[in-house]
Amino acid sequence: MTHELKIIISAFEKAKYKGLSSVLVTVVALDGSSYRKPGVRMLILENGQTIGAVSGGCVEKEIAKQADSVFSSGMAKVMSYDGRYRLGCEGIIYLLIEPFNPTPDFLATFWDTIAQRNSFSITSYFELNAAENPKFGSFFTFLDKKMSVAEHLSASNDLQIFHQQMEPCFRLLIIGAEHDAVQLCSYAALTGWEVTVCTIPTEEKTVDDFPGAERMQVTTPEALDVSEIDNQTAIVLMTHSFAKDVGYLLALKHTIPAYIGFLGPVSRREKLLNEFIEQFPEVSEAFLENIHGPAGLDIGAQTPQEIAVAIIAEILAVQRKRTPKFLKDSTSKIHN
Repeated sequence: MTHELKIIISAFEKAKYKGLSSVLVTVVALDGSSYRKPGVRMLILENGQTIGAVSGGCVEKEIAKQADSVFSSGMAKVMSYDGRYRLGCEGIIYLLIEPFNPTPDFLATFWDTIAQRNSFSITSYFELNAAENPKFGSFFTFLDKKMSVAEHLSASNDLQIFHQQMEPCFRLLIIGAEHDAVQLCSYAALTGWEVTVCTIPTEEKTVDDFPGAERMQVTTPEALDVSEIDNQTAIVLMTHSFAKDVGYLLALKHTIPAYIGFLGPVSRREKLLNEFIEQFPEVSEAFLENIHGPAGLDIGAQTPQEIAVAIIAEILAVQRKRTPKFLKDSTSKIHN
């Protein structure tokens, strides 16, 4: 959800520059089931524009009406929405609607936390019934700094608390510059991942050639910067060159990312790994266990777009520690 929060903060900054006030909406509690879970957020601007969503789209109109009083009074409120009869979601959601006007220090700390890939937390204070209260509101905690989302807000221990831990955005490193890399980059960015594309200098590509990419590395395998690769990073090798794939795999040999995938049939995988191990026999079991080749789930993908979907689905399954299956065959909860 951190990537959604980045979008909300960016939208607030643009609205603030235009002189528009903002209201933050957070799902803080749920009784039953719902399309989205507590912790999801959206932003409403005083001109009626909305950023993000907290449901499949059925609740937002009611939220916008409820937000009018928050814009006019400056006082936070809680609203409830019973989806059992309107949506068939079998649940009641409780939403905190509060003025959103973080200070410049808050914004600078937030973006620094994102850049440094540090985790942070959000604590919201509310009551589990429809009401207005000047003590309702949310605080962000960045390391040892607790900062409110609006002025003159102080924490109150006599209210209910919704606490959420926010982790760094998941990151994807795509090594390759062909058409399928462009498609994977676009789909991964839509998923909310921070995407870096790596190409060799002779390919003469720029970041503008990869919609959704945040950064680009133009480098040979030997000079690949691996310093930021962590367990929240997935890597897909798709250079379409056996020698380049081996070279980049060797450059990654001391990293432990969440996932490493490469294209091609099983025979190519075996050949690639044999060459890699021959050059680096000290490879750890942990490194090898993270390798997925051919990359992607077996969903019958044929086009570059379908292959991108298959790869992203496999990465999500690995990241969430789930065994893929048809949901119709599930007898347990979809979400933990």
